Amino acid sequence: MGDHAEGNGLGVSGLTVTVVSATAELWSGEATMVVARTTEGEIGILAGHEPTLGVLAAGEVRITTADVRRSRRRLKTDSSLLTTTR
Repeated sequence: MGDHAEGNGLGVSGLTVTVVSATAELWSGEATMVVARTTEGEIGILAGHEPTLGVLAAGEVRITTADVRRSRRRLKTDSSLLTTTR
């Protein structure tokens, strides 16, 4: 399976996530899960998922961070891009 990430409890690497608008980076960091509405429909991405690039529709991106507290971020988006890598 994937590489083991220390402390994430999943046995796979986390995701490196970047959400950008036309004018600025909205959020970037490590995550264990991302849920977002794309122009193709809603997508859920978990740690270990293949790298992804999506065009976001207006709505909300929900990110569960990979930190010890597993905090959740909610970002309002219009037309933005979402990328994830392992």
